[in-house]
Amino acid sequence: MVGALTGRRLTLGLATILLAAIALPQHVQAQDYPNHAVRIIVPFGPGGPADVAARLLGNSLQETFGQPFVVENRTGAGGVIGTVEAAKAPADGYTLLMMSNTQTANESLLKPDQRKYELMRDLAPIAPVNSSDLVIVVNPSVEAKTLQEFIALAKAQPGKLNYASSGQGTPYHMAGELFKAMAGIDVVHVPYRNSGEARSGVIGGQVQMMIDAVPAMAPNIGENQVRALATTGKQRSSVLPNVPTANEAGVAGYEATIWLGLMAPAGTPKPIIDKLNAAVNGVVKRPDIVKLWTGQGAVPLAMTPEEFDKFLRGDIVKWADVVKKFEKS
Repeated sequence: MVGALTGRRLTLGLATILLAAIALPQHVQAQDYPNHAVRIIVPFGPGGPADVAARLLGNSLQETFGQPFVVENRTGAGGVIGTVEAAKAPADGYTLLMMSNTQTANESLLKPDQRKYELMRDLAPIAPVNSSDLVIVVNPSVEAKTLQEFIALAKAQPGKLNYASSGQGTPYHMAGELFKAMAGIDVVHVPYRNSGEARSGVIGGQVQMMIDAVPAMAPNIGENQVRALATTGKQRSSVLPNVPTANEAGVAGYEATIWLGLMAPAGTPKPIIDKLNAAVNGVVKRPDIVKLWTGQGAVPLAMTPEEFDKFLRGDIVKWADVVKKFEKS
């Protein structure tokens, strides 16, 4: 009998301790965060803008917090596989997602059963990271020397030319479809598994054209592996000052960018979100990071979680309108 009572008291005592731990105020939980390794899921391939930014950010956060921030590439299905894995992870701050406008575009481009998640329901905004303009390039074997010459070439042989992207719904795919619609041309989309393979495709001549991030493609332009026809920002890129914008080159109003941001599973304690937000904003504002990214053609972004939430919802609406235009055309 005594043994049974002792066992019961022990069980009750353990239950009380567990309940107390669960009931700890969130700010107390956040004070101890992180106390072990954090993983950053990148739903895109190695070597692309998201992967590079995630590794730089991870190294910096490791210096800040004294714990490893490990980057894991979970590629496939236009970013869906990695995004689903992050969305289903425990909401404890130890799994983060490096995402881009791929995810906001996919909210309209893919049906719910295709993406298996809802961005603003299943993930919580932490902070944006950076943005960069894109550049329209062609393989050197393509006769066109200017954007207007490429458009004329495409109109002369509709459906015969093709362009590469890193997959369905990625910023490069969406930028390509927007360019097609605004230029009035028919070029065939060829999706690759990641941006590195797509880049190799246009360099190797398997595809004629690609729209890629300036920081990623600028070295290949410098080595004459591809020919730059236009950039996609409002103003000329500081990295490619001799390349006109698409607007200057004759496609009035055309603009496209890629931006990156960090999210966590929905339900992650707000103090942990705020702690990560402050740390990420601190990294992107560091003079050495600003200088590095500016030199590559990327612009650091800093927002509160609430501002980033508003930004994401606005981007979802923007891409929904673009997708409707695609469907009509």
